[in-house]
Amino acid sequence: METTNAVQSLKHVFELLRLTFGIVPIVAGFDKFTNVLTNWEHYINPFLAQLLPLPAPVFMKIVGVIEIVAGIIVFRKAAVGGYIVAAWLTAIAVTLLVGFYYPDVAVRDLVMAIGAFSMAKMAGIFSSGKQ
Repeated sequence: METTNAVQSLKHVFELLRLTFGIVPIVAGFDKFTNVLTNWEHYINPFLAQLLPLPAPVFMKIVGVIEIVAGIIVFRKAAVGGYIVAAWLTAIAVTLLVGFYYPDVAVRDLVMAIGAFSMAKMAGIFSSGKQ
C-alpha cells in the first residue's frame, strides 16, 4: 500500500513537472515574438551576438520557434522533450556564463535543466512500467 502511494505521489510530481516544462518553453517562445515579458535580445552574450550571421531579433525568433517546439514535444513525449529542454537550458546557461553575463539567470536555467532532466528520467520509468 505504501509503495502505491509513493508511486502515485511521484506521478503527481511528474505531471506537475511535465506541465511546467511544457508551458514555460511555449510561453517564453511566443514571447520572443512580442518581448512582453522581457527584451530577450539583452540576454544574448555580446561576443556571441557578433558571431551571428543574422540580426539578433531574427535569431531570437528562431530561438522562440525552437522553444515552442520543445514545449510541444514535452506534452507529446515527456522523456524526449525533457532531455531537449534540459539540453537547451544548459546551452543557454553556458552562453550566459561565457563572459559572466546574467549569472543569476544562468544559475536559474541550470536548476531548471536539472528539473527537466529529472522529469525526463521519471517519464522513462513511468512509460516503461517499472514502478
